Amino acid sequence: MLLLDGAPLPAVDPMLLRATSFGHFTSMQVRDGKVDGLDLHFERLDRSTREVFGQPLPADRVRADLQTALAESLDLSVRINVFWTDRLRLLTRIGPPIAPGTQPVRLLAVQHERAVPHLKHTGTFDLIYYAHKAEQAGYDDAVFHTASGEISEASIWNICFARGTDIVFPAAPVLPGIRQQVLQRGLDTYATAPVPLTDLSTYDAAYLTNSIDPALPVASIDTTTYEPHAESAELLAQAYATQAAQAI
Repeated sequence: MLLLDGAPLPAVDPMLLRATSFGHFTSMQVRDGKVDGLDLHFERLDRSTREVFGQPLPADRVRADLQTALAESLDLSVRINVFWTDRLRLLTRIGPPIAPGTQPVRLLAVQHERAVPHLKHTGTFDLIYYAHKAEQAGYDDAVFHTASGEISEASIWNICFARGTDIVFPAAPVLPGIRQQVLQRGLDTYATAPVPLTDLSTYDAAYLTNSIDPALPVASIDTTTYEPHAESAELLAQAYATQAAQAI
């Protein structure tokens, strides 16, 4: 189902498809009418709209569209696209909820840096392209590194690393994901530091995080493998558990 400015959209005008190619978005999982880090989603949408279109996006406008979506179900996957035609528009896509992953993932390291990485913009061709290339090579997905060999982020995830209970988020430019920020709120301490490819084997574990997966274990990056690491997995689970989902 699609909502355009809060109203059901029975058909998609081709002009609308062209307009939505320039903009930004946020994605969320709704459970029982609640969202992890909902305030962070509102903040991201407003900040990005001010940067891209020079206008604010009040949280109340976004909340009203989300409340309309809840008429379908209290458990949903939601993507909100912000774009411009003759005015600021919101296109909300609603679908069934997506369950978190259950299997550790194998990642192929690829040199790539997203354009304007701090924005969750609609230019996602490169992310899908490298993810598909990784799958064709026998991996589950791609993880990116800079030209100088520093890990940044995965195709649709942030990534963090663990040495014992010390959690490290890469310092390379990335999109600061909502679930990453939720985890960081729940951790007593964490570090943001360079993570060179040459240091991958010095970590005990790695985890992917996005709106679907709070902390999905990484099985390997290229030839570096990680065994299950209960100490850091429990720490991240506890950090996530301290942050209550927020009602729409």
